[in-house]
Amino acid sequence: MKLDKDSVLKTAYFIGALKRISMRESPNKVGTIFEGSKISLRKWFVAIYLITSHKKGISSLQLSKDIGVTQKTAWFMLHRIRHAVKTKSFNAPLKNVVEADETYIGGKEKNKHTDKRLGHTQGRNTKSKTPVFGMIERDGIVMAEKVDNVTSKTLGSILAQNVVKGSTIMTDEWKAYTKLPLDYNHHIVKHGLGEYVNGNCHTNTMENFWSLLKRGIVGIYHWTSTKHLDKYLDEFEFRYNYKEAGESERFNIFLHEINGRLKYNQLIS
Repeated sequence: MKLDKDSVLKTAYFIGALKRISMRESPNKVGTIFEGSKISLRKWFVAIYLITSHKKGISSLQLSKDIGVTQKTAWFMLHRIRHAVKTKSFNAPLKNVVEADETYIGGKEKNKHTDKRLGHTQGRNTKSKTPVFGMIERDGIVMAEKVDNVTSKTLGSILAQNVVKGSTIMTDEWKAYTKLPLDYNHHIVKHGLGEYVNGNCHTNTMENFWSLLKRGIVGIYHWTSTKHLDKYLDEFEFRYNYKEAGESERFNIFLHEINGRLKYNQLIS
């Protein structure tokens, strides 16, 4: 997405203030995502504004053009920003009504070169796709993470760690959910029978998040590696969980989460 200069001017009141901080006060950057960076804080702030404001993110190529750095530098900056928005570190457990669902991230076989296509990859096959598990509290926050598999042991363990006992969990009829701990009220919607809503039972909220995630990956980033997938999930979680906040408020929320340096060799190792 091309940078709209007018949209940046709308936020001049807080970007200007941050610029003055970077020029006059020389804040301590040690232990933050800015540590060791030769990029001016002004450019960092614009990058943060863009990635937290655009609904589906911004590519490193577009960011490089917008702030005047190389694509490689923009790619590293975006990953540092994603490193800071690990919402799992400050999210409270989910409670009340929670929707849970799994999805698979990876390109469609029909879009690949013939010699790279793999057979029998439909459905829940992980031969060419990466499974991701997500949970969302109705009218609350979302959590999503890359998983090795979608067995009852894996999904049940994640639910037990992140959902308050006694909560109501909504899922589809995938067999892994039939063995959920008895500590939860479990309701099922049968997608295989064409049932997507049964009274108050559905997983549409979680599926809406998957739709947003996949549109961002396909439309903005085009492709994500399995290695870095969790970082992209953190990015989309942050924007979704603070979607009700204004752009300036979301920007300020992010500035409270900038601790933790990420070195380039750590990123590519």
